[in-house]
Amino acid sequence: MQTLVIALAAYLLGSVSFAILVSRLMRLPDPRTYGSKNPGATNVLRSGSRVAAALTLIGDTGKGALAVGLAVLFTGESPIAGLDPPIAGAMALLGHAYPVFHAFRGGKGVATAAGVLLAFHPLLGLGTLGTFAIILAFFRMVSLASIIAAVFAVFWAWLLFRMAPVTPVVAAIALLVLWRHRDNILRIARGAEPRLGAKKA
Repeated sequence: MQTLVIALAAYLLGSVSFAILVSRLMRLPDPRTYGSKNPGATNVLRSGSRVAAALTLIGDTGKGALAVGLAVLFTGESPIAGLDPPIAGAMALLGHAYPVFHAFRGGKGVATAAGVLLAFHPLLGLGTLGTFAIILAFFRMVSLASIIAAVFAVFWAWLLFRMAPVTPVVAAIALLVLWRHRDNILRIARGAEPRLGAKKA
């Protein structure tokens, strides 16, 4: 019963979309109506408000870390070797991707996944973020950096923790991030994915 309650609470926390919430509070357009139509920090930036994008990034990252942290606080379990904290992290990401409060139309989960991984272990989060930063610097594609970072998150988890309970959960998180980026993967394969700083044709 405890695991079920924690999983449900983490899902509901993850279902709070900061892209939508911040946009409403700042009287900006709904991020689901412009750009990529993805309620995430990158798309909110297209509204022209860097403040709104930054607040969205902080909120989405924070809720992932908070879900894991609260599970650790409530159960006393390790975020790496325990059961409930990894489940809480995965459920927070699921809530972000398919939020019950927003007709199950959520974001792609990159910021929330980063918060979850950092809460699992700082080295896991920093290794994944480092991978993201390197790919972004070379290719200037947020989507490609997100996809590769998700794959490498599994590698970092295995390298650091082997078959601790957190490793298969990281793999599940990576698969969900990849699934949410399936359209981006097709555009990358066609050479049609936009790059940062590139002007629209």
